Amino acid sequence: MAKKKTAIDFEKSLQTLEQLVESMEGGDMTLEKSLEAFEQGIKLTKECQQALREAQQKVDILLQQNGDEELTPFAEDDAD
Repeated sequence: MAKKKTAIDFEKSLQTLEQLVESMEGGDMTLEKSLEAFEQGIKLTKECQQALREAQQKVDILLQQNGDEELTPFAEDDAD
């Protein structure tokens, strides 16, 4: 059975992912280390995405229980 992720795990995973990206962008890693970091980054990304999906499901369930089934999407900022 898979271990449940907590908010702390999500934040830690996200922070580790950011550190990996910074290290890889620095260009000082060997090819082998870069590939290891990339592999770890993919794993962390999947874990973070799963945690976000689970959080979204919890929000959906809570909204349905309270009778607020219709969600309004956030307005996206087009100032890129």
